[in-house]
Amino acid sequence: MARPGGIEHSEAFTRAWTDLQSRAPENEIEPSLTRIARLLELMGHPERAYRTFHIAGTNGKTSTARIAEALLIEAGLRTGRLTSPHMHTPTERIALDGQPISEEGFVQAYEDVLPFAEVVDREFAETGVRISMFEFLTAMQFQAFASAPVDVAIVEVGLGGRWDATNVIDPDVTVITPIAFDHQDYLGETIEEIAGEKAGILKEGALAVIAAQQFSGALDVLKNRCAELGVTAAIEGEQIGVLDRVPAVGGQMIAVQSIAAPYEEVFVPLLGAHQAHNALLAIAAAEALLTGGDAPLDGDLVRAGLERVTSPGRAEVVRQAPTILVDAAHNPAGAEVLVETVRESFRFTRTVGIVGILKEKDASEILAILEPLFDIVVITESTSPRAIPTDLLAMEARDIFGDEDRVIEQASLPDAIQAAVDAAEQEGDDFAGIVATGSITLAAEVRQLLGRVGQ
Repeated sequence: MARPGGIEHSEAFTRAWTDLQSRAPENEIEPSLTRIARLLELMGHPERAYRTFHIAGTNGKTSTARIAEALLIEAGLRTGRLTSPHMHTPTERIALDGQPISEEGFVQAYEDVLPFAEVVDREFAETGVRISMFEFLTAMQFQAFASAPVDVAIVEVGLGGRWDATNVIDPDVTVITPIAFDHQDYLGETIEEIAGEKAGILKEGALAVIAAQQFSGALDVLKNRCAELGVTAAIEGEQIGVLDRVPAVGGQMIAVQSIAAPYEEVFVPLLGAHQAHNALLAIAAAEALLTGGDAPLDGDLVRAGLERVTSPGRAEVVRQAPTILVDAAHNPAGAEVLVETVRESFRFTRTVGIVGILKEKDASEILAILEPLFDIVVITESTSPRAIPTDLLAMEARDIFGDEDRVIEQASLPDAIQAAVDAAEQEGDDFAGIVATGSITLAAEVRQLLGRVGQ
């Protein structure tokens, strides 16, 4: 039965996913952890059965989580990774030892949580609010990790931090990736307010690893919160840092200074300077978990772990001739990083964009950042109900790109891909490239159409 992501699913899985989707959506949060805390209490606190990393930030969370996961697997630990949203199928949200849980495992976790969720739904019936989709999924993930069992869970915040359903854990290590403007309707209009929400995951007794911040106000908020809690922090640019990086075929060679030691000649098979910084955070976090930050990791372990890393939909080449790159950038900061990555990693003589953006995002700013990169842009939309209609986004693009000949409007994504290929090849240019971006759903659907699901 074809359901989420256009992939064939079992009836039991489809029923479970349909029920989950009937609950409050994950892009809506309330300032309360009461329901998820009660649910986990009834379940016997599965989230306390293993050690945990907790990762918050605007961009880079998933890549950092995947790199940390690879290092811990290389160290011989069983891992669980909680990630959201998914690209192709909900099973991606629960990874065991680096692989998505099976549909059977997903259904089992759902069935394990369901009776307890129904109790909480009844207890909170007067409020008119049931356990939300994200709260239910979070409980499923914690339960699946306990059942496996795993040694360490890498837990990625869904939205914000302070009121995110994942913020019921007592982590061993917290990681804050770069903070920028996104989800202002939930997190606040200023960078300080947004950073304050992210800082909500910092906990007394958990060593914090903090990325360099584009906005000084964000770093000030994080430092102040660490001081209030007495949290020991390893901050990029102070205690830790990227010492060197050299772009290479398929990735980059880096040298980093972590908490306890430097690590040199480490190959990261991911494109872009930002991935070197994500690797630094992951190495420092793994060092903190495995040695308390008091002793270095084995250099060969670090190199072997990093060599196995993948991060689908992050500056990922999904086709050659012409080169088609997909990237899940969905906010201005992500778009800036994408532009830098494409310019550094490719020598395209002609670059065509495929862009679709969701309604709640800053489409004008994203398009303005992408405009200097693209000779031509094909405006389209994903199947998400939150996608900006193609005609409206194209109107905005024409204002920003100036020349109407630079903007192609194509609502059908398969047709948009073909239009981009035609535009890239129209002058017989062997060095033209295509970049598909603007949302996670668009990146996922391009991957699927080009046969990259499961890779």
